[in-house]
Amino acid sequence: MADPLIPDDEVQRRLAAELPHWQLENGWIRRQYKTSGWKSTMLAVSTIGHLAEAAWHHPDLVVSYAFVRVKLRTHSADGITAKDLALAAKIDQVLMWRPQDEPGSPLEGTPDEARFRHMKHEPAPDAA
Repeated sequence: MADPLIPDDEVQRRLAAELPHWQLENGWIRRQYKTSGWKSTMLAVSTIGHLAEAAWHHPDLVVSYAFVRVKLRTHSADGITAKDLALAAKIDQVLMWRPQDEPGSPLEGTPDEARFRHMKHEPAPDAA
């Protein structure tokens, strides 16, 4: 059974509502994660790799010193399906997790100093 394609206008709407840092570009959804350097980039790549393998849905990655670019599409469907949006959400959830942002969490998270940061947390882009 083929995975049903999601029309581009629906992909755009869902990205704006659910995954504001992701963009639709040339038949892919993509996001770039900024890191603090090579070590953090490798941590991000390993995390993405684990999530993708567990999901059995594999992104294309561009890896550089201080960023990872993730591109998703369902190759067998030749476009964007629910699998792509679900994996994008899981990658965001795990890579951008900060326990100090969870009320009542006993985990303190990394100190808010540049030397300890792995991922660069960005505010959601304006919907305008």
